Amino acid sequence: MSAMQIGKFEVIGPLGTGAHSTILQIRRKSDSKTYALKVVPIDGPEDMKFYDQAEHELRVAGMLNHPNLLQAHALEKVRNWIFRVKKVHLLIEYVNGKTLDTVGPIPLPHLVQIFVQVAEGLNHMHRQGVFHADLKPNNIILSKANQAKIIDYGLAWIRGEGKGRIQGTPEYMAPEQSKHKMVNERTDMYNFGAALYRMLTFRHPPATVSLEDGGIPVDGKMWKRMFTPVQEHNATAPEELCSLVHQCLSYNARKRPETMSEIQGKLDRIADDLKQSSDDELENFEW
Repeated sequence: MSAMQIGKFEVIGPLGTGAHSTILQIRRKSDSKTYALKVVPIDGPEDMKFYDQAEHELRVAGMLNHPNLLQAHALEKVRNWIFRVKKVHLLIEYVNGKTLDTVGPIPLPHLVQIFVQVAEGLNHMHRQGVFHADLKPNNIILSKANQAKIIDYGLAWIRGEGKGRIQGTPEYMAPEQSKHKMVNERTDMYNFGAALYRMLTFRHPPATVSLEDGGIPVDGKMWKRMFTPVQEHNATAPEELCSLVHQCLSYNARKRPETMSEIQGKLDRIADDLKQSSDDELENFEW
């Protein structure tokens, strides 16, 4: 049976699905290289926001150049017989791996090393004036070579540009994201802390909006009453790591670290402390 073709691409197989997209592993005929292709269907005018989002992803990726950030290469519009856009192809870097929400449990020393890489990627984004705004385990991919990459820039905000409707994932959104439509370095820190909390505890921190009451923001006192410290779910987590996660998850943004570089430095020190036990555990780590 001949391989399925999409224009100048040969489809190798499916990689996954997003909220309004399908990801395929493909081979480009012109250079025989393997890529991923994000296919975004446009079924009507109401779906044009997904086209805009794909264009935005490509523009954001063009501002970034870091080994822990996914690359995007090109965007193609596919039109029907009356020249209306019916779908969009976003050509992106292929990573042989899995998103963190599908990998686990991960040995603690290795998990910290992964999040050091995530912090490095976010630090680069922030230096370029870009804020991810939707960091979560689903948007972090771990390659078979143990390289972490942040993916999906569809909700990213570029400093100095106007904001539309602020979106995100309720369990990972910072309070000021849901309350004041704010996205900045410290909202990314909260997302980062929530993602690390999830991977350490297999639970979410309390949502900052009430999922049962139509998205009403949760106030600080209620949030703190609902919050359970990392140690109560994972007694093996070092105190310094728990403290850093809790600091990133501070309801008050001013109590979070100053920069991602500061978080990266603390994680580096924790990773060094855990390094002695990491080699033996990594030998037994399976996908």
